[in-house]
Amino acid sequence: MGTGNHTMVTEFIILGLTEDPTLCSIFFVVFLGIYIATILGNISIIILIRRSPQLHNPMYLFLSHLAFVDIGYSTSVTPIMIVSFLRERTTIPVAGCIAQLGSDVIFGTAECFLLAAMAYDRYVAICSPLLYSTHMSPKVCIILLVASYLGGCVNASSVTSCLLSLTFCGPNKINHFFCDLPPLVKLSCTHIYVAEISPAISAGSIIVITLFIIVVSYLYILHLILKMHSTEGRHKAFSTCTSHLTAVMLLYGTVTFVYVIPKSSHSPAHIKVVSVFYTVVIPMLNPLIYSLRNKEVKEAMRKLMARTHWSC
Repeated sequence: MGTGNHTMVTEFIILGLTEDPTLCSIFFVVFLGIYIATILGNISIIILIRRSPQLHNPMYLFLSHLAFVDIGYSTSVTPIMIVSFLRERTTIPVAGCIAQLGSDVIFGTAECFLLAAMAYDRYVAICSPLLYSTHMSPKVCIILLVASYLGGCVNASSVTSCLLSLTFCGPNKINHFFCDLPPLVKLSCTHIYVAEISPAISAGSIIVITLFIIVVSYLYILHLILKMHSTEGRHKAFSTCTSHLTAVMLLYGTVTFVYVIPKSSHSPAHIKVVSVFYTVVIPMLNPLIYSLRNKEVKEAMRKLMARTHWSC
């Protein structure tokens, strides 16, 4: 379909991380291994939580959903990136590009809200243990989970609507390894300022709101820990938070770099590297963070393996 002297774009070309054949071969093996580890690790966390009665509490309910979100988050990006290492030219239809961006935003936003819900859970467990069963009742947990996924859907609809308002009739090469909004906006032949600033405001608002909840929760936790006279009590209280804090710092640090800090301060190559970290690497690291640094998870894993051994 033509528009003046231009032809409407029907597909985009994904330039990927590199065009070097040697690096493509190496990256294919590395990222395929990371993706397999991500899927197996997160599925293992979900199965472990479902089959371990001692993990049937709000904290691990949120963790199981975080694992599910990580699977979706990684799957929305990684397979296409892996395939691009095997092809000289990787194309994706406009509709597929919109679908990829939408699913990436849904899962990414849901992860931010889930991390905020987990911070609130830790606050209630440490600061108000006697009211824990009331403040973190099954009804409250369901509301927090629904809000997390609903927030992801609302943010995704906002981002994709901005994308749909753009017209693409010129260059169709995306200088990225997936369909992210900033490089797509640059390719538009009908530059709309709202389409560029609105997603940044939306992403920034979500980061600020969820990070505010996390920071306030941990300020209360820190205040209580400092008031404790027992060193053992301090260590026990803080040890339940270290895994979550590690996951928060990894995700928010990289997402802020890409979506909040002005684009003029970093190059496309830097954005690609950081994007790889939060879309591909972090979903693989989360199961390791929560299993290696969590005594309850390790104990549940030991018991599950023992039951499996005896049943065989």
